[in-house]
Amino acid sequence: MSLEKKVTYDYEVRGEYKIIQERCKTSIMEDGKELSYSYSRKVLSPDADISGESDELKALAGALWTDDLKSAYADSITESE
Repeated sequence: MSLEKKVTYDYEVRGEYKIIQERCKTSIMEDGKELSYSYSRKVLSPDADISGESDELKALAGALWTDDLKSAYADSITESE
């Protein structure tokens, strides 16, 4: 009997400002069979500090969050206040 913790991530991009939702699935495996799992979610907007995030997430944000998009997002925050 061998127990293993397996963590996987998937991403969803939403809305005009390319908000990234990162979903983390943590599974407890026994001999290759999933015994249980749980999910957690993190939401990142274009003004987020992603320096501590995974390379995969940094690449996704780098491809989506152009300077123009970041500027438009900042302007939308200012307008709503």
